[in-house]
Amino acid sequence: MKYFTPMLFTSLKGYTRQQLVKDIISGIIVAIIALPLSIALALASGVGPEQGIYTAIVAGFLISFFGGSTVQIAGPTAAFATIVAGIVAEKGMSGLVLATVMAGIILVVMGLCRFGGLIKYIPYTITTGFTAGIAVTIFIGQWKDFCGVSYAHGEAPIETLEKVEAFFHNIGSVNPWALLVGAVCLVILIVYPKIEKRVPPSLIAVVVGALMVKIFDLPVNTIGDLYTISNDLPSLTIPAINLKDMGALLPDAFTIAILAGIESLLSCVVADGMVSSRHRSNMELIAQGIGNVGSALFGGIPATGAIARTAANIKSGGRTPIAGMVHAVVLLLVLVVLFQSGKSKGLSGSIGGIADSYMAKSKARSLDAKLAKSTKWIGAVFVVLTLALNCMLAAGL
Repeated sequence: MKYFTPMLFTSLKGYTRQQLVKDIISGIIVAIIALPLSIALALASGVGPEQGIYTAIVAGFLISFFGGSTVQIAGPTAAFATIVAGIVAEKGMSGLVLATVMAGIILVVMGLCRFGGLIKYIPYTITTGFTAGIAVTIFIGQWKDFCGVSYAHGEAPIETLEKVEAFFHNIGSVNPWALLVGAVCLVILIVYPKIEKRVPPSLIAVVVGALMVKIFDLPVNTIGDLYTISNDLPSLTIPAINLKDMGALLPDAFTIAILAGIESLLSCVVADGMVSSRHRSNMELIAQGIGNVGSALFGGIPATGAIARTAANIKSGGRTPIAGMVHAVVLLLVLVVLFQSGKSKGLSGSIGGIADSYMAKSKARSLDAKLAKSTKWIGAVFVVLTLALNCMLAAGL
């Protein structure tokens, strides 16, 4: 039974107050890293930004709670982007929900049948080639928004080659300001880690990009211009089930399950090497299944272990599943609090709103105005606190 016991229960034996503090700090840091990533990966998957946040919250919490790794952080990842986009385009969100629930059940069965050890028989070249292919697909998929290109109404290419053709067909509509903001953020992501390793470059890029657009009033589309991020809590949705749909979605479900299993276990192996631990592969598969079922039922998309976020958790001092659970709770608070005044502005509205508080010419006294203003200050404190905690950890304080 040891191999089917969540690592959370094992980790709590001899748990200290000092480690609790480190796990809480790490959870906060990972949450601020996961927020823009979850939104970006949701958009790359062809769904709304809140679906990515729901996934990080629900799947992130469940997989940490039931998982077979002490440090694994789960959420939406790039591996699913093209697959999810294809399912949504062909079968809609209802099809994605059913396929993800089926994939979750398959993962639980795989764990119960002790398939976790089979990962060592998968050739490294297959996983490397597949990951490289995903990277190329996502890279091409971002040309449009990076350059601010506008497509004709109703033109929404799905296949990669169709995206290339559509991009060059509409290349005359390039927005130089969008290109400038994108280039600045890209330079930050590449150069900043070589100068300073204590603060996540993705956080710096998001803040700088949002402030550039807000302060200089650049004619650049933000997430809030294209989507509406609801701050409503994810609600339980039971998919309609019939044998015909299940049969049609079975190949997609197996694809999601195999990908989730491989990527999560690979992430566990990498994490084991960083903290000198040993994960429970079969329990991790069961947790991935539970997390994916929960994510789908509460409006999310497929999830798996995220290697980059797991590494950030380890570097920030997280050593137990408590850190992953804190990361999910912090994202829930961000969804409810920071986005309460940004339903029409999204992430950049929440960050850029901090600058607004300095430039506002009038001081409204209504309750809504005070609540909106307090939200901007909470956003500022949240960002500053994360930066400060990261620097303190890096300095060994």
